[in-house]
Amino acid sequence: MNTIPAKTIITKKPDTSWFGTDYNMNIYKGCCHGCIYCDSRSDCYQIPEFDTVRAKENALSIIQEELRKKTKSGVIGTGSMSDPYNPYEKQYGLTRKALELIDTYHFGVGIATKSDLISRDIDILRRIQEHSPVICKITITAYDDALSRKIEPLVSTSSKRFEAVCRLSEAGIFTGILMMPLLPYLTDNEDNVRSILHAAIQCGAKFIYPLFGLSLRSGQREYLYGKFDELFPELRLKQAYSGLYGSSYECHSPNEKELHTLFVQECQKAGILYRMEDIIAAYKNGYDYEQLSLFS
Repeated sequence: MNTIPAKTIITKKPDTSWFGTDYNMNIYKGCCHGCIYCDSRSDCYQIPEFDTVRAKENALSIIQEELRKKTKSGVIGTGSMSDPYNPYEKQYGLTRKALELIDTYHFGVGIATKSDLISRDIDILRRIQEHSPVICKITITAYDDALSRKIEPLVSTSSKRFEAVCRLSEAGIFTGILMMPLLPYLTDNEDNVRSILHAAIQCGAKFIYPLFGLSLRSGQREYLYGKFDELFPELRLKQAYSGLYGSSYECHSPNEKELHTLFVQECQKAGILYRMEDIIAAYKNGYDYEQLSLFS
């Protein structure tokens, strides 16, 4: 694995509305999971060789110094631009060592991933949760493993990710599912949504947060259309998307209204959280997470 220079890794977020995280942390740059819909591939992010994972040089030293200097603790989010549990993490353990530092300096953590490798770090997550908020978000977009293998070719299968949700939930870690994006004409159907919901409930997921559609930016759009022609030529998805969305950035599912109604009904019936404000309130309940750092 190659490395790239870095001056800072943990950055303060101007807006904490996305799952209530106060900081962003990306130890790796690029992602090799190959998800055909990934927004991080878009030109606006200017990530050359996006499919190649590179670690940031001296990442752990930088993280330790940045945590040491902060006057307030908070929740550190990771997984926004590069999955913290890419295949290299199993060998190098940079995410695990960063979690150990987060525990030492009494910060909370919010993790987004598509890998069941997150289960390896249950011991550390439980330690962090003793003093600070922890939320684990496992992305699952297609219930069927065969379809998942096509649109997310190099990640854990959906069934493996559900197993990770079960293990994390059984360990008492606040865990749920990001059901996003739902791709029009592929995964935005009642059977897929209902199957994900029921499996999540069986696994003890605390929440599900959906996106009934996807984003399409320059760079990502062209990549997605090329993959549509390669993987689903009979569906003529490129033509369907071009006709439906044109050059729009926010591309809502034609079934959004019906799926949202179904989704809300099922969540309310099962007592599972789905509104952002409720999810944030639940996983932060009982924590004074903005305390002054003991290590400043």
